[in-house]
Amino acid sequence: MVRKSWEFPFLAEPAEVAALRRIVRLHLKAWGLPRQTEVAQVCVSELVANVIRHVGVGTPTALRLSMRGTYLRLEVRDPDSRALPTLVAVDPDSESGRGMALVNAMADRWGVLLGSDHKVTWCEIATDLSTPNGHAGGVRVTRAEAMICLYGAVASPRAVNASRLSGAVAKDAAIDVIVDLLHWMVAHGFDADDVLDMAQARFESGV
Repeated sequence: MVRKSWEFPFLAEPAEVAALRRIVRLHLKAWGLPRQTEVAQVCVSELVANVIRHVGVGTPTALRLSMRGTYLRLEVRDPDSRALPTLVAVDPDSESGRGMALVNAMADRWGVLLGSDHKVTWCEIATDLSTPNGHAGGVRVTRAEAMICLYGAVASPRAVNASRLSGAVAKDAAIDVIVDLLHWMVAHGFDADDVLDMAQARFESGV
């Protein structure tokens, strides 16, 4: 799976935060990173809230998602290189100042990059991937990936490995794998519906 960097410009408004959280959830689902969704949503919320609070409501801002090795990287860019986020001790009863403390607690690392006319506040979240374009899920996913690679290479000859298949091509290849296996089952006297029911039961039980 190719996880290409993705950027979304927006105006830093409180009303935008819910939409950004939804976008992050959908994007990470497409990337096969559902386990990182909750932490990523909290971090994005706090990074954007930091811009709203310290730079100003309505500030032109951009959110960028990318992979840095096997870490998910979130970046929030704004045009003020002076208002730097800081990590401060927060009183338990305090109603503000928790933003970067939450990011610090939930992300694996964070920092700030300064430009002449902007800054980028970033954080990184560990994944259970072995490579940036790999998959989590264990040996079953690895075996499926190898088979999808073979089928996908037929549909897209220039794709020499699974990591270069687009999501659409990989999905079609996976469907072709299932259909061909069902044809094989029928050709050998097995009932396709029974096979699908057994496969579904094993999938749901995690066997």
